[in-house]
Amino acid sequence: MGAKPILDACCGSRMFWFDKSDPRAVFIDNRQFEDTLCDGRTLTISPDIVGDFRDMPFQNNSFSLVVFDPPHLVRAGETSWVAKKYGRLGDNWKSDLRQGFAECFRVLKPNGTLIFKWNEEQVPLREVLALTDESPLFGNKRAKTHWIVFMKGA
Repeated sequence: MGAKPILDACCGSRMFWFDKSDPRAVFIDNRQFEDTLCDGRTLTISPDIVGDFRDMPFQNNSFSLVVFDPPHLVRAGETSWVAKKYGRLGDNWKSDLRQGFAECFRVLKPNGTLIFKWNEEQVPLREVLALTDESPLFGNKRAKTHWIVFMKGA
């Protein structure tokens, strides 16, 4: 099949994937571990590549589709189940997300699609979208969890 056309830049436990082993996708995350949550469920984070969405090990224009679902929590206990499940933003979260958007667009092919997922429980969507110069096309704007679609220019 050759190079894979899809990148999940912050795969976590691949919660929203119907096929968590989709052969078309490369899954990266900055952590790899398995833990038992407080309700007894097993949380497994097992990326294909352990890497940082701010500095990804891919050439420019590598993927037709990039999924960017970065951590969205700024306040969560270090060992809390939500931090384990969703990750946590650091003190430099604006800079981190700005770099993340830039990297996602760098590895995206011209006319490629970026799917951005954000939950604004702690940080409003408008603050996050201000961290990229790219303009979103459309998305779900009526819930706390948003799915936003971008297309990279030619």
